[in-house]
Amino acid sequence: MPINPLRYAVSQNVFHVVLAWLWLMIRVCLAGATGAVGRALVPAIQRSKDMRLVGAVSRTQKGHSLGEVLGISRLPLIISGSIKEALQNDADVLVDFTSPTAVKTNVLQAIEGNVHVVIGTSGLTYDDYAEIDRLARRRRVGVLAGGNFAVSAVLMQHFALTAAKVMPSWELIEYASEAKPDAPSGTSRELAYSLSKVRSPKVKIPIGRTLGQKESRGASMRGSQVHSVRLPGFVSRVDAIFGDESERLIITHEASADQRPYVRGVLMSVRKVSSWVGLKQGLWEIMDLPRV
Repeated sequence: MPINPLRYAVSQNVFHVVLAWLWLMIRVCLAGATGAVGRALVPAIQRSKDMRLVGAVSRTQKGHSLGEVLGISRLPLIISGSIKEALQNDADVLVDFTSPTAVKTNVLQAIEGNVHVVIGTSGLTYDDYAEIDRLARRRRVGVLAGGNFAVSAVLMQHFALTAAKVMPSWELIEYASEAKPDAPSGTSRELAYSLSKVRSPKVKIPIGRTLGQKESRGASMRGSQVHSVRLPGFVSRVDAIFGDESERLIITHEASADQRPYVRGVLMSVRKVSSWVGLKQGLWEIMDLPRV
């Protein structure tokens, strides 16, 4: 049967349009795909018109179909047991929501492979971030480390930085469940780092001159005292407490176990992380907020 030239031409054009569309989509690899945040991110990425999930990592579910594990139809992607294996699918961006013991290795492997990275895992130190930034600049890729991807957490940080300009003293108290292994949390670490860029808080009695147990005054993080509470009943909360003569201001961010508030910030980060070189810390860096 002879080929209809017009039908053939149309089919070829459609094929090339689909191919071009797939090429322009951001190819995402998700480490921690079967964890709490990962389970919320997978369907969100699937629904996105400009993203395609090409890799998923979970050591406990290695070799299984991601769709079957998460109960999502038409998602035959096979779960990898390592970043090295997952990145063989030519990802553009790695999103990491794994564990404090795995995240640094995952991130450095991705950067070495010229893959941009969005870090959602807490537990990295300032020295870790410095090392990641150096390698990212050398490999010419972008990295965004978010202590918290909820927009309300970004606003809390924004308001706290404004308060630090006019309130002389502050300390941070952060709360999480008894199962959280790292302390302080990524949210409070990020907030302490940002506050240090404004100035140091006024402390009447230096921590080193504390009478009794100096540890009771918390950990000094870039000049801010941070107190970590780990108890059943908490999920995630940070209080930034500012004090002046005869007055006090408390700015609080609190989240439930629902992971949906973080999805919006992660997707925003995936879309923007390739637009710079090196490390940015904090979702507020890429949001259109007035500069403090």
